[in-house]
Amino acid sequence: MSVILRSVLFNLFFYLNLVVYLMAAMVTLLLPRRYLFVLARAWARTNLWLLRVVCGIKADFRGLEKIPPGGLIVASKHQSVWETFALLPYIDDPTFILKRELMWIPLFGWCLWKAQMIPVNRGARGPALAAMTERAKIEVQRGRQIVIFPEGTRRPPGAEPRYKFGVAYLYAETGVPCVPVALNSGLFWPRRSFRRFPGTVVVQVCDPIAPGLEKSDFIARLQDTIESATAKLVEEGKRELGPEVTARAESRARP
Repeated sequence: MSVILRSVLFNLFFYLNLVVYLMAAMVTLLLPRRYLFVLARAWARTNLWLLRVVCGIKADFRGLEKIPPGGLIVASKHQSVWETFALLPYIDDPTFILKRELMWIPLFGWCLWKAQMIPVNRGARGPALAAMTERAKIEVQRGRQIVIFPEGTRRPPGAEPRYKFGVAYLYAETGVPCVPVALNSGLFWPRRSFRRFPGTVVVQVCDPIAPGLEKSDFIARLQDTIESATAKLVEEGKRELGPEVTARAESRARP
């Protein structure tokens, strides 16, 4: 079966699956938050199963044992839609930092509100950063894990990193460890493309960064840790894909 046909079938099943789970999630809006997360993790695992069966895309999670218990920050590389759901089953009680417009989507946004995600008004800058941090401090005190994509948006594999200072401010103000996460998902699920290329998405959980560093030292260390690990994973993924498929995937992922 061709990549195009597999991709079309997967996209169809992916959105049908989303609708089914969203309808089921409406019941959990009347229940404690943990029931919604049970459903969300089932949705994520179903997506991973669909990717494996339909597209031939497997997932390899490495270093999960490095995630300490309790409140912390998970700072992940962001190359694809893939990590927005695939990390869910492996984090105890996550709250994602996301753009507030997602909270306005019917059904989906209601679930985000119920899950107590942290919306950010990107246009407000300083006030938005302060509001985000205050919410994050409350959530880590409750033992939750703050999931943030430090670059703020998806970046294709090999693109120059653009880390924003918000993650450093969050780290300094919350006083909790930060777990860097590297991955190569953009090779197999490129941004702005419907194609899904068979292979193995690898997620590497790196050693936690303990609290107490200066903001500038922290963000330099975070970027170096994530980018160096990601570069290795991207090269590993390219070897699996082969040069011809890699070139097509990267061309689709470019702005």
